[in-house]
Amino acid sequence: MQNSNSLIEWRLSDTDISGQCQPQPYSILFQDVYYSSDDGLQETDYVFLQGNQLAQRWQQLSGDSFTIIETGFGTGLNFLCAAQLWLQTAPVNARLHFISVEKYPLTLPEITTALATWPTLSALSTLFLKEYPDLTKKNTAFFDKRVQLTLLIGDATACLSKMATVADAWFLDGFSPAKNPEMWQPALFAQMCRLSKAGTTFATFTSAGAVRRGLQAAGFAVHKQAGFGKKREMLTGYLMADAALDNPRDH
Repeated sequence: MQNSNSLIEWRLSDTDISGQCQPQPYSILFQDVYYSSDDGLQETDYVFLQGNQLAQRWQQLSGDSFTIIETGFGTGLNFLCAAQLWLQTAPVNARLHFISVEKYPLTLPEITTALATWPTLSALSTLFLKEYPDLTKKNTAFFDKRVQLTLLIGDATACLSKMATVADAWFLDGFSPAKNPEMWQPALFAQMCRLSKAGTTFATFTSAGAVRRGLQAAGFAVHKQAGFGKKREMLTGYLMADAALDNPRDH
């Protein structure tokens, strides 16, 4: 199922827990899925939310804000899952700033179809979809201003190079390094270091050697752990103190 002008096509996913096969977006350009065919919702929770230990950190949050920077906005699933967890666990007076970079944004009909797969997110996705056509023109606040979304359109490294906002956590998403090698480059990891502080965490679905070595070279401690679904391993970690001291942003 494909629109002739679209960068995606729709494929049926594996049977979910309800016994249904759901339409899943597949990138024609990168020949890769947007999320796991096993269960995209559980993948986001396992890889990005648990991988960055967000529930524990937000329950113990001492400041009044927290910033996530993401490479690869895709269907917005990671954003909505993070926003939902934030509303459930963070102090009511604190604000989440979610910054995401996307080079090939989905159209409103495409992203609407993709998010319809996740009824447990419908209360959030309905509000999000109303704002989606204008998201690239402004920072948008959601949920009584407890969550702010900044969506940047363009190459990840180029967009990050123009930023000064420091991340508390990174969602390293996007298509796999084998399918999208242009994104997973040392220049990206250098920008991550520049926009991080000691202890800033990251999580990613991939365990590719080039990604692991690139993050280590940029100053991150990197750990392998069991991956989600069919993926054997994934990576998590944090910026080490020595790298933070040498960070050019601080000089």
